[in-house]
Amino acid sequence: MIATTGDYLKLHFIVFLWGFTAILGLLISIPAVEMVLYRTLLAAIGMAVVIYWKKGNLHVDNSERLKLLLIGIIVSFHWLAFFGSGRVANASVSLVGFATNSLWAALLEPLMNRKRIKAFELVLGLVVIAGLYVIFSFDFQYKLGLALGVAAGFSAALFAVLNARMVRRVDAYTITFYEMTGAFIGTALVLPAFQYFFNQGDPVNLIPSAMDWLYLAALSWICTVYAFSTGVKLMKKLSVFFIQLTLNLEPVYGIIMALMIFGNREKMTSNFYIGTAIIIGAVLLYPSLKRRYDKPEFMP
Repeated sequence: MIATTGDYLKLHFIVFLWGFTAILGLLISIPAVEMVLYRTLLAAIGMAVVIYWKKGNLHVDNSERLKLLLIGIIVSFHWLAFFGSGRVANASVSLVGFATNSLWAALLEPLMNRKRIKAFELVLGLVVIAGLYVIFSFDFQYKLGLALGVAAGFSAALFAVLNARMVRRVDAYTITFYEMTGAFIGTALVLPAFQYFFNQGDPVNLIPSAMDWLYLAALSWICTVYAFSTGVKLMKKLSVFFIQLTLNLEPVYGIIMALMIFGNREKMTSNFYIGTAIIIGAVLLYPSLKRRYDKPEFMP
């Protein structure tokens, strides 16, 4: 299937929504792991409601259901690794580590599909990492935080590649429902150990405030149910690498929104604008390189 201008615009819109998750994460008062637990639970419930409303079908054979639940656990690991990176280090380290997702996608997609690795995708992945390095300064003393950030980037690319294969035979809404269910199960299993090792045995905080519920609803139903299922659908037309490459604009969108919402609490430097230009340049350059060095994916 050939991608259209609308598909590219839709991709940027959902990346914008994912960038907003950073804002919601700051506004929600409960700890990060409990937030992921509620996010996945509400997303699974919301997706079930959407499927029922659209008169869809949740039926898949047992092997496919198991695969989707296991991919959901990878999604859970991705979110937990990303938030864990920020907890043991800082946001800069986690975002720079996560930026490796496009590079991982450039390696994983052809390897898992038994295709040739494309040199221009590897180069663009490295360019994006360079752009985010310019934006976010980080201290290499945070080895564990950087490792978790890279793990978040790797897992994001991994479940994206797996979903690109699953969406060929399973509806995107069904994929989202089972994966959010799997992510909830994975988070629930990890929560006790996470609390013990990272929160020094502090009790689990499972009582969100009234405003937390509002923010969790937006995080779960707008930024997860809609954005996640739409992202899965787009995998029918856009390569996993290009989606992962564009996803690197998520922290850029998030910082811009943080500046608008929190004002002087967010400071912008010249490095931000230089790094942003590098990232946007790589994203905008991809379609032309794709036409030149690969089969055309975008037809004006």
